[in-house]
Parts: sequence; structure tokens; C-alpha cells
Amino acid sequence: MIRITRNLLPFLLFALAVPAWPQTKDTGISIQNMDPAVHPGDNFYLFANGAYIARTKLPADRAALGVFNTLVDLSFKQVASIIDDAAKSSAPAGSEERKIADLYHSYMDEAAIESQGPPALKSHLAEIAAIHNQRDLAHALGLTLRADVDALNFTNFHTANIFGLWVAPSFNDPDHYAPYLLQGGGELPNRDYYVDQSDSMKTIRAKYRTHVAAMFRLAGLSDSESRAARVLALETEIAQKQISLADSEDIHKANNPWHPADFTSKAPGLDWPEFFRAAGLGKSAGGSDQQDTFIVWQPSAFTGEAALVASQPIDAWKDLLAYHLIENYASGASKALADEHFAFFGTTLSGTTQQRPRDFRADAFVSANLGDPVGKIYAKRFFPPEAKAQVEAMVANLLSAFRVRLENLTWMAPATKKEAITKLSALKVSVGYPDRWRSYAALPISPDNLFANLWNSALFEYHYSLSRIGQPTDRSEWCMEPQTVNAVNLPLDNGLNFPAAILQAPFFDPKAPAAHNYGAIGTIIGHEISHTFDSEGAAFDSQGRVRNWWTPEDLAHFETVTAALAAQYDTYSPFPGVHVNGKQTLGESIADVAGLAAAFDAFHASLKGQSPPKVGNFNPDQQFFIAFAQNWASVTRDAALRQQVLTDPHPPGQYRALTVRNEDGWYPAFNIQPTDKLYLAPKDRVRIW
Repeated sequence: MIRITRNLLPFLLFALAVPAWPQTKDTGISIQNMDPAVHPGDNFYLFANGAYIARTKLPADRAALGVFNTLVDLSFKQVASIIDDAAKSSAPAGSEERKIADLYHSYMDEAAIESQGPPALKSHLAEIAAIHNQRDLAHALGLTLRADVDALNFTNFHTANIFGLWVAPSFNDPDHYAPYLLQGGGELPNRDYYVDQSDSMKTIRAKYRTHVAAMFRLAGLSDSESRAARVLALETEIAQKQISLADSEDIHKANNPWHPADFTSKAPGLDWPEFFRAAGLGKSAGGSDQQDTFIVWQPSAFTGEAALVASQPIDAWKDLLAYHLIENYASGASKALADEHFAFFGTTLSGTTQQRPRDFRADAFVSANLGDPVGKIYAKRFFPPEAKAQVEAMVANLLSAFRVRLENLTWMAPATKKEAITKLSALKVSVGYPDRWRSYAALPISPDNLFANLWNSALFEYHYSLSRIGQPTDRSEWCMEPQTVNAVNLPLDNGLNFPAAILQAPFFDPKAPAAHNYGAIGTIIGHEISHTFDSEGAAFDSQGRVRNWWTPEDLAHFETVTAALAAQYDTYSPFPGVHVNGKQTLGESIADVAGLAAAFDAFHASLKGQSPPKVGNFNPDQQFFIAFAQNWASVTRDAALRQQVLTDPHPPGQYRALTVRNEDGWYPAFNIQPTDKLYLAPKDRVRIW
């Protein structure tokens, strides 16, 4: 996104389990996952992972499997034990343990869903049916505003609501929280699914229309085919007004402060005062403005979408609102709706033909909606102080390595270099879990009404976001929970979060050689540090403010070098006619290149002149690069991989592993020669930091 939080993981991790990732005991790297028949200079990804890929078969309920999933699977087993203990406990009503147990029971009680869900859905559908004029429509659209931005893929923000809200430190006043408004309006993954004229996309749209009609029919609404046609037509109109993911990643274009009056003048067509009143962002009972300034991320989309409110029939908007309601609450409304939802989004879009077991889905649901209550127990139970201390020592080494690299840059002017070092020195790195936990006391949880729990959880998060607007920034706050297998850079906070769940084998193993740990988790830590200075992070200063601290010459050099990296990734193609978009993935690619280089330096510095032994036939440098490439091992269904290429700011794993082409140390480690397919001449290797 711009990932105003910058996220490590690729989109394909919706597959949440994998058979155990085999390792040779106490060696770190998994030799049996390698394919020695592949020359490392021809395909380093297959050299490191070929045997794993060859033997891994995707079960019906998985769209993808990979090494990350090993930890996701472990994390969910750990979370399941927490939820199981809570369900068996006699915790008092209102306690966090009771909320965990009750939320789990509501997901598992299918009979209650069938009795409670349909009446609740029909009640909300009746409210939509009662819309009669533009004022009613503006009110209804305001009511749908939710704080449902995926904070880990921010510039790839996707919401079915016409607009989305995200509350975070302001671009221009990072010491206080501000509301950001973003484009939305479609259920398909992004605008390309509506506007791409390839045969494959036309087929998906035809199946989508059939799916929308089925959802209307299962919800008991008449004229389902005509309604579906109107929904697809309106969502397509909306998508045509939106900007692409690649364009959304330009922070300077996103920094557009608008006052309430600006919406009426710059985006006419929607009754904005009524919209904001319904959203809780208009005038208070006392008559004072609750919010004076919004940051509008994609102004042209707001102008275009607001115009559609005026130009498109109200009945089309009512159909869109009804369909989005049905889709978003399908799991709490009925089994038939939930199954149809999976049939399209799981099978058609991702190629997965079978859902995960219900108890697994229940555990994931509880962890997602009661993240901190579950995370508090998780951190205490599964992340010992010794592991935290060892990871913090690695972080310190990586920060030192990055500082040395900055100090030794020859292309950067002293003034720019000083700002960069100041920013690195101010970087706040948090390991394992936050210092403080959120309270969920105000969230009501029913043990037998999943629909109500879904509704109330969304409102709870929304009201929490509203409550932060204008308040001082809490730079110790995390955007993810300890049980999350991920890592993130927060440019607006100038901080990093490394949750406990990712700090386990195979990424981090206290018993493994340093070569493995630095090649695996070390490159991940380096990746997140380097986001501080990537194509997006470089737009922020040490305090998280959007400010140009570059000289024109330094910025020109940076843009030239990073453009070469984008061009390198443009050449990667998983399917005929489908190429990685190097501009779209540029921030993540920069982070991979710089993170790998810093981790390699930190690894060598950690040896303090000692020479570690080989593992198998592999020397320490070889182990380091193999560990890095094994981070990205995955087997993915074609439909899911195609979706990733179109919607994800991360390159597919098979190309992330090829980052080694830009690291000088890789060439002597494996005796890579100019005749090898992956060889890059020294002048063509991208070196940034």
C-alpha cells in the first residue's frame, strides 16, 4: 500500500497451513528441500526450493502453500489452544476470556446462525429498501463508512463501501491522528478486474454476475438477474473512476487535505454534509465541527464517484448497497450464503475448491476480531524473554550495518546523508508484542448470534478509529497482534513491529547457525528497516512527516537507480502475457535488495573474525543466501498467482528469491559466471543503500 504501514507478506498467504517444513537437525537451512540438479546461476529459486516444490501437492482447501505457512499453521495451533482453554474455562461474563469463548461459540453454532442470521439481514435490507431520495442515499452511504482499511496493504486498500476511512498520524502533523479517505466501491479484488479486457477477466466478470444474482436470490430478493446486472454495471463505472495501485503509491499525490466545503466544490453530486453526519464526522449536537480536515488519497476518484451518485439511478445504488451488505455478512446470515461466497471468492478467484474446517475458521475469526485479548495470552505463553533478547540483539546488529552503509554512500550529499542517519537513529523497533494492550470492554459479544458479533465488531473498530481523530499519536501502538506471522514498517511512526509469531523456526531458531538466522529472519528485519528509505518511506522524515529532505541531485540518482530495479522486475512473467509490474512492486523490491545487503553485512560483522563450519557441503555465505531464497518457497494455484500479480505490491516469491542477482557477495559464493542466466554485470546490479 502506500503501505503507510509497510508489510512483509505477500497476498498469497490466505492459505493458512502447510505440512511441516523439514529441516536437517540443528542446521537451519533445509537441504532436502533443495534441487542440486539446478545450477544456482540459472535459477536460484529452484536450486534452493526445487525438491520442496516438486513434492508439495496443494490440498483442495488451499490456494497456496509455502514456508510462511509453516509458521502460520503453528501460530494457529497455538491460538487454538488459547481459545480452547478459554472455551473450557469458567471465566466471568465480560472478561476477555469469556469474550474469546463466546465469539468462538457464535461461529461454531450453525443452528443459531440459521435462526438469527436471516431476520437480522432482512432488517438491514429493509433499511436500504426505504431509501427514496438523494439525501437518504447520502445518509445510507455515510452509514456504511467503516475503518476497514487493511493496514498491512494500505495503498492496495480495498473496500466494498463507496469510500473507506483510515485514521493514522497525519502526513503534515504526525504528532496527531487524522482521518484519511480512500476510494472504494467494488467487491472484486481491484479495478483491473473490472476494466481489463482480456478473455480471462471477461470470464471472471461473467461468473461474478452469476454469483451476485445467486446472492440476491439466496437472500430472498426478487429479480436477482436484473439486480446483478445493475450492480456489475455500477461497480464497473466506479472502477473506471479509480486510480491504479501503482499510482496510489505516490505519497506526494496522496497528500490532499480537504476541508468539508471542499467536498461539495471539488466532488459535487453527493450530499456531503449528510454523508458526514451519518458517518459521525459531521456537526456535533453542539454545532461544532467534529472534523475540519480530511486527507483525500485519490481526489480524482472522489470527484468521479461522487458524480456517479448523482448520475446513476437510485435503484442501482440501492442494489449495490444491498449486495454489499449480503456479501459482507454472509458468514453470519446463513450457510447457503456463506457457501456461495466461498464458491466465488475461494474457488473462482483463487482456485481453492474446499473450505478450511469450521473450527479452524472459527479460530481465525476470533483471533482477527479479538486480536489483543488473544495476543496478550499468546505473548506470555509462546514468546520467552530469551527469544526476545536474542532477536533484539540481531536488530541492533542490522541497524549498525545499515548505518555503516549510509555513512559510506558516495552518491549522497552530506545534508541528505545527515537526514537519513537521523531518521535511522530515531527508528523505534518493537519486538514480540506491544507495551500496552487495547481494551475490548466496550465490545458486546453474544455466544449465539454471529451476525450481531460481526456487526458490533465492525462498529467497535470504527468508533475506536473515530475516537482517535485529533488525539496525540501513540507511537508505541501496534497495527498487528503478536500471533500474526508478519512484520511491518510504519513510516508515519518511523517504527517497526516484529510480532512474536514470525520469530520462530524456520525463520528464527536460537540453535541454528548465524548464517541461517541472518539469511532468514535477518533479511526480513533488514527488509523492514530498508522500507524506511524505499520509494515511499523516503518521502517521510525522522518524525514521520511528509517532507522532502533530499537534494535534487540525490533524488534524481535515487529515482534513476530504482527505475532500473522496476525495469528488472518488469521482465518477470509467470504466465504468457502476464508480467510483474515493476512500478507496482518497487517499494517491496527496494526493501528486498537493501535488506539482503544489510543482513549480509550484519552476518559477517556478527562472526567477529571467526569462521563457522560448513553445513553439508555449503559454506556460511552459501547458507546465508540459501536461507534467504528458502524464505520465499511456495506452490500457488494459477488463479491465485494471477490475482497476486494484479493486486499485490509484493512480487511473487519466485522472483523475490532472485534478489540475490543484485548482491555482489552472491557471485563468488556460488561461482556465478557471465554465461549463467541470472548473471548481471556489476554495472547492472542495483545498489541503493
